[in-house]
Amino acid sequence: MNFSSLEKLENWYLQNFEKKLNGRRILFKDILPLLENLSSKFKKEIIGYSENSIPIYKISIGTGKLKILTWSQMHGNESTGTKALFDLFNFFESNSPDFYKIITSILSNCTLEFIVLLNPDGAINFTRENAHNIDLNRDAVARKAVESKLLRSTLDSLKPRFCFNLHDQRSIFNVEGTKNPATISFLAPSEDIERTLTEGRKEAMSVIVAMNNLLQKIIPNHIGRYTDEFYPTATGDNFQKLGYNTILIEAGHYKNDYDRDITRKFNFYAILKGLYFIANNATYANYSPYFTIPNNDTKFLDIIYKNIKVIKNGVLSAEDIGIQYKFKVKNNKLIKYKHLEKRGNLLKFHTFNCINAENLEIKDIKLSNS
Repeated sequence: MNFSSLEKLENWYLQNFEKKLNGRRILFKDILPLLENLSSKFKKEIIGYSENSIPIYKISIGTGKLKILTWSQMHGNESTGTKALFDLFNFFESNSPDFYKIITSILSNCTLEFIVLLNPDGAINFTRENAHNIDLNRDAVARKAVESKLLRSTLDSLKPRFCFNLHDQRSIFNVEGTKNPATISFLAPSEDIERTLTEGRKEAMSVIVAMNNLLQKIIPNHIGRYTDEFYPTATGDNFQKLGYNTILIEAGHYKNDYDRDITRKFNFYAILKGLYFIANNATYANYSPYFTIPNNDTKFLDIIYKNIKVIKNGVLSAEDIGIQYKFKVKNNKLIKYKHLEKRGNLLKFHTFNCINAENLEIKDIKLSNS
């Protein structure tokens, strides 16, 4: 089996994705039983502990010369990559002859290391930041957080050829020039403010081209390209600068998928395709199509209320209200709430849920902008 026919892979996924992980809030207690149940194919190691003393695991598999480091949930509220990695682990456990070639080529040519749930404290609070309010993705230089130190020490020890940095993005992102949400977005981070097209970036772009080619067959026009603006303290930018080809995968929205349990499948497909491409290619010359992937735009909203009643300066008028769903933990449960993202004339914005609100007032839609 290869990636020219996706039917068998789709059928396998529907039967074998990790069903014990679902929803947006994935905690260490959720993944621990799954880690303990991994077969002897995998090496499991606690590489350290979070600021609040929760174990952080590294999972290793493969014997090849090509070394690849992947990590998920460096932002605690971005869990789609974690779910996709456990789907990938299930795939590597598969004994199906349909996937023998894919699994064997990856594991014989590559040594894979995964840090699953880098920020377990942030996962509990469903925040980007760790327990000390540090954004790990802006801590690559200072490395104030213990989690940042663990990631960097793993990088320095492995010295990978490629890194996969797994994130989630907000539902406000659409694929530029379309009405579609950016369900998956890719980025080959810049190494400097000039966004120099270095050999390392070209190699990362070539892998992204392969992943994009696959996803376009499955969810055409739902794949975007994240901004390559240089962030001096960001993890991907700094790892790329150090010579470790880094690929960001941003998991986004798909219709009616606020738990990201559909998007995780596309994330899994992308990671699997990326690993297979790396395992089977000696050169990475096909990078130019990277620039044909449309940019992310910010014109997608979860709900648009059309012509809702507002009073301005004592005068009754009507305007459009754009809502983005946000999430917070309350009584140890994840709550979804409506956040006012845009207002005014929203003709240029897109949504799956447009509501005629001529008979409503703003107070009727129970907003919370906390």
